[in-house]
Amino acid sequence: MRRPLMGLALAAAVVCSPLRAQEAAPTVNADGGIHAANVTLPYSPAASPEARAFFPKMLAAGSKAPPITAPIEQSRAFYDRMNSDRAHRMMAIYPVKTHRETIAGVATDVVEPAQGIAPENKDRVLINLHGGAFLWGAHSGGLVESIPIASLGRIKVISVDYRQGPEHVFPAASEDVEAVYRALLKQYPPAAIGIYGCSAGGVLTGEAVARLIDRKLPVPGAIGTFCGSLVDMDGDSAYVAPLLNGGPVPAHPLTLGDLPYFKGASATDPLVFPGLSPALLAQFPPTLLITGTRDMAMSSVIRSQTLLSQAGVATELHVWEGMWHSFFSDPEMPESKAAYATIVRFFDQHLARK
Repeated sequence: MRRPLMGLALAAAVVCSPLRAQEAAPTVNADGGIHAANVTLPYSPAASPEARAFFPKMLAAGSKAPPITAPIEQSRAFYDRMNSDRAHRMMAIYPVKTHRETIAGVATDVVEPAQGIAPENKDRVLINLHGGAFLWGAHSGGLVESIPIASLGRIKVISVDYRQGPEHVFPAASEDVEAVYRALLKQYPPAAIGIYGCSAGGVLTGEAVARLIDRKLPVPGAIGTFCGSLVDMDGDSAYVAPLLNGGPVPAHPLTLGDLPYFKGASATDPLVFPGLSPALLAQFPPTLLITGTRDMAMSSVIRSQTLLSQAGVATELHVWEGMWHSFFSDPEMPESKAAYATIVRFFDQHLARK
């Protein structure tokens, strides 16, 4: 069963031994397709020892995820338990204070550093859009993505509990982000607002900016699209990443159209996939893109960076070796800490100061 936009739903651990000499060599089709049997793959020696130790545990935990056909309440409860545990561990490393707040009719979590917002960030704010396949991740998932950034960056982060499927469909989430953004424009200049998200949140970040442009609103000062971006989930990584994460190569990789939230949405709509419109992309703010070599969304992220660059947008692309989808949701790895530092530095560099 294919899993939507969630690296933790991949089953089994990868076998860590090289291709044996006696096995048949891969064959290559005229169209470039490759056939290989009995292939075994080592875990990347370029990744940290901590990542190597954690990788099988991550896959084992993900294998316990409910099937996509399970009742949505069951899936949400599973991921809420997982994310709540992560958030608890993160708070021990990255002290913050949080409170719930309704902004423009939308529920949010406001996360602030326990040591106080830095003076240079008093007039800056970040909006987080959580991951979760547009199905789960509200509250606890948003805290996981907000806690380390708020603490390290000493900046206020507002995580938005946008409407999700299957109860709601596109563009409900984009509407919610627009509502929160409009409210924040009354307090902050647009150039001092940043938006970022991981997985579904990375996709929604691009969709939200496209909607702001379509509504002729000023764009934020900078954005981040992580483990999901401005084009659909196709390309090499959609086939290779499942294998690298111990699963079979899919005959038909997951696309956003497979998700309940996008029921009835058009795959040619640039408000769904902003990467389809060079004119739209040309109006995007500076963009940080993050992925890993074992992330099924890696090709989407890399392609999005290419399209943004061709449209004249300032971008940074960071690809972490050996890392999987939403890898920095787990705070102890050196790669996670490096990703947090990259995010903090990028927004500090690009958001306007008073």
